[in-house]
Amino acid sequence: QVPLIESGGGLAQAGGSLNLSCAASVRTSPSLTMGWFRQAPGKEREFVAAWSWNTNSAYYGDSVKGRFTISRGDGKKTVYLQMISLKPEDTAIYFCAYGDTLTTSASLLHGQYEHWGRGTQVTVTS
Repeated sequence: QVPLIESGGGLAQAGGSLNLSCAASVRTSPSLTMGWFRQAPGKEREFVAAWSWNTNSAYYGDSVKGRFTISRGDGKKTVYLQMISLKPEDTAIYFCAYGDTLTTSASLLHGQYEHWGRGTQVTVTS
């Protein structure tokens, strides 16, 4: 069973918008962090955004600040990523991840997350 299931994504034109969602099928802790990372061909996995239930805070990568918004569902098993003003360089596979009791700095590091989804493709055309 895949611990995290992403949905959304697809194809958009530059300047457009897309929404992603992620649902966790694993047991979650009160202090979980759910985050989004992305990986483009030939590039390293990049931090996009994260929501911490522990601090009730959102964190963003520099390249998406002001354009992407992460939010949580009513329960502790769902996060959403609203993406606007998309750019061709946003094209990547977007992965949802889950970590337990992560510090703010650890929330930015993909190696700190324990569970991952299979990813969903986002393609932005110019």
